[in-house]
Amino acid sequence: MPPDDERSNYRLVRETVLDRIEVPPRAVHRIRGELGGAPAAAEYDRLLEGVTLGLAFQGIGPDGHTASLFPGSPALDERERRAVAVPHDDVERVTMTLPVLCGARVVMFLALGGSKAEAVVRAFAGPPDPQVPASLIRSSQGETIVLLDRAAAANLDN
Repeated sequence: MPPDDERSNYRLVRETVLDRIEVPPRAVHRIRGELGGAPAAAEYDRLLEGVTLGLAFQGIGPDGHTASLFPGSPALDERERRAVAVPHDDVERVTMTLPVLCGARVVMFLALGGSKAEAVVRAFAGPPDPQVPASLIRSSQGETIVLLDRAAAANLDN
């Protein structure tokens, strides 16, 4: 999808973060989704060659997905490529793979709202589970940080 599509994660980040910070980052390497899933994934895979992420900033969906890694997806088993196309109901997506995300120096999750409470428990209080992709991403190089509001953390006390 093009970068101005209302479903574009790049658009969301640009409008809520990049356009609002005083000192812009040196470089932003967006996935060029307008190329289509497979070509965009191949291009991003090449771009990520030799790259170690400083920060993998992740959200979490109510189903426990993160990035475009969905429960039970074959993309969860990918160990060679750094980025892959992921067919999904609304649009073909492109995502970084688990080795890239886990290789980040810092993995940070942000979860807000009660709709995330069950997924938060399954991702951060339970064992790793391919049915909860967020449970599979932990930094192998540094630290993993989870930021929650009270509603998203509500079931952790149970």
